[in-house]
Amino acid sequence: MSGPAIAGLVASGGFAVLVLVLAVPILKLGRTIDETTKLVASLNERTAPLITDLDTTLRQVGAQLERVDAITTNAQTVTTNIASLTSLFAATLGSPVVKVAAFTYGVRKAVTGRRKADASKRVAQEIKDERRRGRHEKGRR
Repeated sequence: MSGPAIAGLVASGGFAVLVLVLAVPILKLGRTIDETTKLVASLNERTAPLITDLDTTLRQVGAQLERVDAITTNAQTVTTNIASLTSLFAATLGSPVVKVAAFTYGVRKAVTGRRKADASKRVAQEIKDERRRGRHEKGRR
């Protein structure tokens, strides 16, 4: 065997070792890609029902929001009707009731004032009578 033949054998042996060393990571990379493919397929199978359920849930939420909107509209209508009824009641009965209340207050004040005046007159008369009695008694002593 000549020198170039031995160099060729060494070079080919080194190339074979290099191919073997590089083959191991390439095989592992192939397995990783296979597992990733299986994972993506599994994820796709699980995601489709979730999206369907999510769509159903969103439709139901939309229906409930429409109901809430209807309830809110009805509550607003009832509030408006109550406000109108209150205004009508105040306009119809408010003025006469206020007048009756004012009249009643005035009569009560007048009666109370008379009672106080009568009581004041009685007290003043009693004071005068006591003073007169006191003067008569002093004069007798």
